[in-house]
Amino acid sequence: MGATSSFIHHFEKGGEPDVRPLLLLHGTGGDESDLVPLGRMIAPGAPLLSPRGRVLENGMPRFFRRLAEGVFDEQDVHDRAQELADFVVQACARYAISSPIALGYSNGANIAAALLLLRPEVLAGAILLRATVPLSQTPPVDLTDKPILIASGVSDPMIPLEGANRLAAALQQQGALVEHRTLPIGHQLSQADVTLARAWMQAHGRLN
Repeated sequence: MGATSSFIHHFEKGGEPDVRPLLLLHGTGGDESDLVPLGRMIAPGAPLLSPRGRVLENGMPRFFRRLAEGVFDEQDVHDRAQELADFVVQACARYAISSPIALGYSNGANIAAALLLLRPEVLAGAILLRATVPLSQTPPVDLTDKPILIASGVSDPMIPLEGANRLAAALQQQGALVEHRTLPIGHQLSQADVTLARAWMQAHGRLN
């Protein structure tokens, strides 16, 4: 447990030095312990870095503010993404780990998408579970050959598939290697997500 850059966070060193670290980014109401079991299932042996979102919505931690359901405070998204990127850089230096792959769920997936679009150098790739476009406009960035997995729920009532499709297209336009999979589920995570993400990590999650 630590508070680098005032982010409360959890860190596990991991036991396999050739596996990319995972940056675990929880959904609304989660905390730094929420996605640790998922990280262990998806990438056994990987270092795990898991910060707690610093925004509170009705007492529930998030990574950025929203104005209403599905309506993001885009200035806050921008500011919080920069803040999180700085934390990741400092934490990687502090714990002597390489740039991580983000594993984000819902609100955490959306802040990970913002990192990719604003500070892509801090991430080696991303697994975005139930993500949508976090910002209406972003400057051009170089995501050439950066691997990204997007997993959407076909019956997700919170994040329409159209938003995930737009995110996939936006990342592809910047050169990312995007795999977008639609699962026959809703917003909640399932075993299908674990199976999909673990196979993706086996293909993309090793240090070069």
